[in-house]
Amino acid sequence: MTERVTATTKPYTIGRPPFRPGEDADFGGKFTEQPGDLHRPDPVTCTAQDTVAHASGLVRVLDDNGVASGEWNPMLDAETMIQGLEYMMRLRIFDDRMIKMQRTGKLSFYMRSFGEEAIAIAQTMALETQDWIFPSYRQPGAQFVRGRDMVSMICHCIGNTEDNVKGRQMPVHYTWKEGRFISISSPVGTQFSQAVGVAMASAYKGDDEVCISWLGDGTSAQGDYHYALNFASTFKPPVILNVVNNQWAISTHANLATGGRTFAERGLAYDIPSIRVDGNDFLALYSVTKWARLRAAAGLGATHIEVYTYRAGAHSSSDDSSAYRPKDEFKQWPGGDPILRLKEHLVKAELWDEERHATLAEKIDDEVMTSYKAACEFGDLASGPYPPASTIFTEVYETVPWHVQEQREELGK
Repeated sequence: MTERVTATTKPYTIGRPPFRPGEDADFGGKFTEQPGDLHRPDPVTCTAQDTVAHASGLVRVLDDNGVASGEWNPMLDAETMIQGLEYMMRLRIFDDRMIKMQRTGKLSFYMRSFGEEAIAIAQTMALETQDWIFPSYRQPGAQFVRGRDMVSMICHCIGNTEDNVKGRQMPVHYTWKEGRFISISSPVGTQFSQAVGVAMASAYKGDDEVCISWLGDGTSAQGDYHYALNFASTFKPPVILNVVNNQWAISTHANLATGGRTFAERGLAYDIPSIRVDGNDFLALYSVTKWARLRAAAGLGATHIEVYTYRAGAHSSSDDSSAYRPKDEFKQWPGGDPILRLKEHLVKAELWDEERHATLAEKIDDEVMTSYKAACEFGDLASGPYPPASTIFTEVYETVPWHVQEQREELGK
């Protein structure tokens, strides 16, 4: 892993990025941690102390040559791995098309998951369909796993009459009741406490449900993160709490979010088993999440996971990351590209080939364009139609308070 870089500015020591624009990024070439370095503890008997090495190390399954090994290898069948590859390709191609739409004025705003596609997809595939998803804004891939169609997602991004949140959320702030995908919130971090609360309710009712949530390295410096860990430690609800350490919180580096060596180690102080996992390794992500779900379903409480990855793209369509980091920094990341790594593994196992890969990519791209055209039949960004203004007042209160009703009548809505 990369060591924390600091600068001493009296009277403070301030974390700083390892590289700045104009400098050559060098993360050391490859991870020193290897598959097989860390054993897989029994999820039913494991304690926080049993994961000290896992919180400071790095769980990997795929090595630098695309070979899977070690106790954490989930031994997935070919169908599951190919399905995971397809979901990741679907998300990347969808993202690429949507950011182009935004650049040409067809969407107002967009955020990609470039370089982080494996995270929500592998982890959601490791869950059960009844489990609840409390995402941040780089987990839209979970919806593909749960079966949401592209037309519905694009309608939301446009904010037209078929937007299921009726224009009351920013683009990419999806919500999808049918897939148990809870609304993404712009005040980042709130989802952690919400996930713990719903997990407590599920346990209270005796339901076989687990909650999973994600937030970023920057957000982990906020109180919401610690509130959630404290409640998870105290009440031991069935929840999986992920810190996605993608190195950057908009324009500030992860070194400004913690003075510690790893984010995973924080969970140990709350007596929560904590694991650091290669976030670009589909198989490792799947395995660690499946392990955490086994613990949660057995009534043993939370697992705290640091997903160690790199945000390959800009923070959003409003961001120019070249202003604060080298333009090619992501190409030097030791974790590589999650799609190419799983593809390489499948090709080596003679389960996939370049021709099938190219054919699938073309098919998905055609599907995205067809879906965009279908979504525009319900309204486009330039000319609408849009959800009616009356939706400002609906679907919030079971019984509308008098003052809200009065405002609605004043506006004639």
